[in-house]
Amino acid sequence: MTLPRIAVDAMGGDEGVQTMISGAALARRRHDKFQFLLVGNETRIKAALDAHPQLRGASEILHCDDVVGGDEQPTRALRRAKTTSMGLAVNAVKKGDAGAAVSAGNTGALMAMSKLALRTMPGIDRPALAALLPSLGETDVIMLDLGANTECDARNLVQFAVMGAAYSRIVTGREEPRVRLLNIGTEEIKGTDAVQEAAQRLREAKGLALQFDGFIEADKINRGTTDVVVCDGFSGNIALKAIEGAARFVTDLLRTAFTSSLRSKIGFLVSRPATELLKHHLDPNNHNGAVFLGLNGLVVKSHGSATAAGVANAVTVAARLLEDDLTQRIAADLAQLGGNVGAVRARQPATSEVSAK
Repeated sequence: MTLPRIAVDAMGGDEGVQTMISGAALARRRHDKFQFLLVGNETRIKAALDAHPQLRGASEILHCDDVVGGDEQPTRALRRAKTTSMGLAVNAVKKGDAGAAVSAGNTGALMAMSKLALRTMPGIDRPALAALLPSLGETDVIMLDLGANTECDARNLVQFAVMGAAYSRIVTGREEPRVRLLNIGTEEIKGTDAVQEAAQRLREAKGLALQFDGFIEADKINRGTTDVVVCDGFSGNIALKAIEGAARFVTDLLRTAFTSSLRSKIGFLVSRPATELLKHHLDPNNHNGAVFLGLNGLVVKSHGSATAAGVANAVTVAARLLEDDLTQRIAADLAQLGGNVGAVRARQPATSEVSAK
C-alpha cells in the first residue's frame, strides 16, 4: 500500500529550517515508508537536506518565499494562504497531494487556514485542538480542546468526546477509552450548564466506543485514571499551560537544589538515573504534536520552540494517525452517535475521588 505524503511547513517555528528538516529526517527513520513534501524556500531546504540524504531521496520540495509571522493576525495570514509555506502545506492536504500537514508556525493562522481549506467533517460543528500529555498510567492522556474554541456548548463537548476517544483508541489500544469532562469537582451537581448537559448526554448516549466516567478535576489529569479529558478551549489552554509551568518549575527547582552545595552535587550523581527519567518525562518535546480533530484532513501543530526531536515527534504523530486512518474512525463514530444504538457505560467516580468542596 502506498501511504500518502506528509507536507511539512519547513519555514514555521522559532528554530528555523534546519530544525524542521532535521526533525523530519528523524521521523523518516522511524517511518521509512512515508514520503515528504517540504514547503518553503528551496535554497534553504536543499542546504539543510545535505546532511540528510535519506530524507532528500524521499522528498519533493515545493518552493515559496512567503512565511506567516509568529505574531501575525490570523485574518491577515488567511489572505496569504495561497502564497505562504503554511498555507501551501495545508492546501496540499486539500488537493490530495499530501495526507497530512505539519507546521510549527502561528497556531491561530494554522487553525484559520485549516478550517477554511479543509472544512469540518459532517456531524462536527467545530474542530478541536487535541494533544497527548504524560501520565502515571501506561499510556499518555489525550486532552481537548486546548484553545481552538474559547466557548463551547454541550453539543460541542459531546463531539469532542467522540473525537478524543477515536484518537485514544489508536494511542492506547483500548476498545472503550475512559472519557471524563474537566470540571471544578467530581460531584454530579457541579459545573456549568454546558458541562452538566454534556455529561447527561454522554450518560444517555448509546453505541459509542467509549466509557464515560463522569467528571475529573485538573489535579487528576495526569494521574493515569483516564484516557481522554474533554473541556472547552479556554479551560483547556489554561490547564495545559499550568501543567507545563509546573513541569518547568519542578525541573528548575531540582537543578537549583542539586547545584547548591558539594553535598547536593554528590547527591545528584547518585540519583542521576532517576532525575534523567524525570527530565525525559517532563520534556515537552517528547509529547510534541497537537492535532486539529474534526477536519476533512489531518493537520498537526508542533511547538514553535520544539527541537529536532520535538519536530520528529510531531511528524510521527501525523504518520501514526495516517496509518490508522483517524479521520475514518471519527466518521464511523459520528455515524454511531447519530444512530444512537447500544449503550455507553457510565461509571461514577470512586468515593475516594469525590471532592468535598
